[in-house]
Amino acid sequence: MARVLIVDDEPSVRMLVTEVLGELGYTAIEAADSVSGLKVLQSDVRIDLLITDVGLPGGMNGRQMTDVARQRRPNLKVLFITGYAENAVISNGHLEPGMHVLTKPFAMDKLASRIKDIITEN
Repeated sequence: MARVLIVDDEPSVRMLVTEVLGELGYTAIEAADSVSGLKVLQSDVRIDLLITDVGLPGGMNGRQMTDVARQRRPNLKVLFITGYAENAVISNGHLEPGMHVLTKPFAMDKLASRIKDIITEN
């Protein structure tokens, strides 16, 4: 069963994503800010996918948290969910392999299919 870390400061977003993950049969781990998200990412807990907002409290945005996490987990798959323009997430005009963006607002079925696609990609 896939394990997914959700980092978002909006409890309603975490709840919705957790619900979608449950329907897909995946385990959700929730964090409300970059500090607690990074704690999980720097632990030995297996994470198959990180779903994170770009704008986060805690001193680091979602992209910065991801960059730090990928030093320890270089193959970490990431889905950025953001209300910002997509290029706010993309540094130097490109996303690294395994990084994806979904712009808010989005339909739950679109989120579910993106999650499935990312987790099953090689």
